[in-house]
Amino acid sequence: MRNTVKQFTGTFFLFMLFIALPLRGVSQESDYHGFKCLDFKFEGHDAKIVFPEIAEKQRHWIWRARFWGHEPQTEIALLKKGFHLVYVDAPEYCGNNQAVTLWNHFYDFLLEKYQLNPKTVLEGFSRGGLYIYNWGSENTGKVACIYADAPVCDMRSWPGGKGKGAGSPSDWKLHLEAYNLTEETIGNFRGMPVFNAEKLARAGVPVLHVVGAADSIVPVDENTYLLEKTYREAGGDIKIIVKEGIGHHPHSLKDPAPIVRFILSNTSPELMGDPLPVESKMAINFRSPIDNCRIKFEKEKRGRVAFLGGSITANSGWRDMVCDYLKQRFPATEFEFINAGIPSLGSTPGSMRLFRDVLSKGTIDLLFEEAAVNDATNGFTPEQQLRGMEGIIYHALKSNPFMDIVMVHFVDQDKMADYNNDKLPEVIIQHEKVADYYKIPSVNLAKEINDRILNGEFTWRDDFKNLHPSPFGQKICFRTIKYFFETSWREAVSGDYIPKILPEKILDPYSYVSGYFEPLKKAKRESGWKYIKKWEPDKKVSARSGFVNDPILEATQPGATLKLYFSGKAIGLFVTSGPDAGIVEYSIDGSDFRSADQFTQWSTQLHLPWLIMLEDELCDGEHTLVLRISADKNPLSTGNVCRIHQFAIND
Repeated sequence: MRNTVKQFTGTFFLFMLFIALPLRGVSQESDYHGFKCLDFKFEGHDAKIVFPEIAEKQRHWIWRARFWGHEPQTEIALLKKGFHLVYVDAPEYCGNNQAVTLWNHFYDFLLEKYQLNPKTVLEGFSRGGLYIYNWGSENTGKVACIYADAPVCDMRSWPGGKGKGAGSPSDWKLHLEAYNLTEETIGNFRGMPVFNAEKLARAGVPVLHVVGAADSIVPVDENTYLLEKTYREAGGDIKIIVKEGIGHHPHSLKDPAPIVRFILSNTSPELMGDPLPVESKMAINFRSPIDNCRIKFEKEKRGRVAFLGGSITANSGWRDMVCDYLKQRFPATEFEFINAGIPSLGSTPGSMRLFRDVLSKGTIDLLFEEAAVNDATNGFTPEQQLRGMEGIIYHALKSNPFMDIVMVHFVDQDKMADYNNDKLPEVIIQHEKVADYYKIPSVNLAKEINDRILNGEFTWRDDFKNLHPSPFGQKICFRTIKYFFETSWREAVSGDYIPKILPEKILDPYSYVSGYFEPLKKAKRESGWKYIKKWEPDKKVSARSGFVNDPILEATQPGATLKLYFSGKAIGLFVTSGPDAGIVEYSIDGSDFRSADQFTQWSTQLHLPWLIMLEDELCDGEHTLVLRISADKNPLSTGNVCRIHQFAIND
């Protein structure tokens, strides 16, 4: 009898324990990146709580929705700061009202059992965005801030696939069923983030989204940008970090510091620490001093400064700011500033026009060279990118060994994408080879701007605008160049000028170190070509400055032929590639004819200055070029025209 009672008592105790713990279940302890984690069942769902070694005094916590353990760097950093981390898994609910109810219960349990802060930090990756926004919109007073990563904000985009993305048919069916919707009724449904986020905005909940610009699964403009519009119109505070060149994966940031900083600023600002100085993100390679120009400015009270590059140099902005800075730094110095920037042109054209546009103006004391954007976008090969840049640097130093040169790499979205995919932009690799070989300092604005965008300091879309920087962007670029000057000239300098010694060999034997323009009149016009002393484009089509009101050779009909005798290793045509640009055929020293299409992606709207390198690995000596107009043409071109402004030669 006693044993029977004992058995009954034990069974009853276990039964009562089971029904008394319906929420928690039996927990097990595991390790989460060195922190204690409790794994248990909560209302039949897997749940987790990770504990910091020492909880921060306000007992703040971050609540992960879906995809436990994926890209955990933000959570690990917060655990180290004393945050708790929690999770409850409910994939079948898809963030619907059942999920909201489950989360309500879990929230109450966490506050009662672990005395966590009444306000949580919500973290949602991808479809986790549905959970954090749907729960948060019904519990605005319980949310400290939101960190969403490539979040689903509109189910019609994903999993519906009703826009740019392919969607997911199986997930679409699951989500419609979870929300008790159909293909027809979802059009009037407002229970998803693009609509209900308005409640969070009005409640003053700050939001951070981290997204990939190339996300084809959850397209940014169908999700985050739509939610952003809702949020801002409701007066909310939303910040977006866009990773150029990145798709839906990888989530988060390699360095989670900007995310952590955002969360701490809205929970425990005292844990943030001192911000890193702006200079920490600057990518400057000083390599060698630029004291020769400083000595000239200070002692002789005169200086000639040239800027060679494309539209980023030609346009007003950083160049003007540099000129103003030099005048303020050396108020007694009489400066001559040479703007040799011509839109669309990079280092290969630069090497050919260096004498005409820069060196012919007199002794240059300081030269800024900018070509990284156009060298990459204009289709020049890596070899040509090096050959053009080496041609400029070598030729410039040969003309004046005391010249100081600064190479500047400006930013564009392709370079940002390369950095975000752990690649060095090819053009910067090639230009840096030259800078390193000739000990030329370089300022890598491409890397700095990308790093600072990832750091959450500003955005490309709203602040920098595009590869032609906004006034804001121009100031950012100038500030780095100014820092380069101030650091280079920190110590007083005395003594004489120090010449730069050119190396015995050039990097590439075919580099354009002796580039120049051959006069048009040296060409023998055999048929169909005419010499125009002062060419003016049709007013309906714009043209670049520096390529109008100049002499040209023009042919408009197939079969038109000319011949040029020249000496050198390379031959190219400097043309204007407008809407009527045709295809040219060429033979060098009796070779078979090859063709080159002058038409570019910009030609429909612009008479674009364009350098077509026909050959750049010729043997030294005399050569003969035969050029003729092809009967073929680009399908987008309106004609067969060739307009030659210069013959480009590398002797």
